[in-house]
Amino acid sequence: MELNWVEYIGLAAGTLTTAAYLPQVYKTVRTKAVSDISLVMYTAMTAGIFLWLVYGIFIKAPAVIAANSVSLLLVGGMLRLKIKYSKGDKP
Repeated sequence: MELNWVEYIGLAAGTLTTAAYLPQVYKTVRTKAVSDISLVMYTAMTAGIFLWLVYGIFIKAPAVIAANSVSLLLVGGMLRLKIKYSKGDKP
């Protein structure tokens, strides 16, 4: 599939929105502090991003597929960190 200017806008948007997760992932890996991170939010976000990825695959949209593939890794990783590091948190 040839990329046109609209796809480039989608790729730019996907890059920016996906990159927005990087500081939180970095900070969480570094500090292991997850008490202020919402389990419900990251569970819902992971499920939603997964569905966006499936949608992108069905409509064959490279920007949607690329952005949501990376986002799923980052947000799913945060969800995993939240679950892993919450075991030591006090209620």
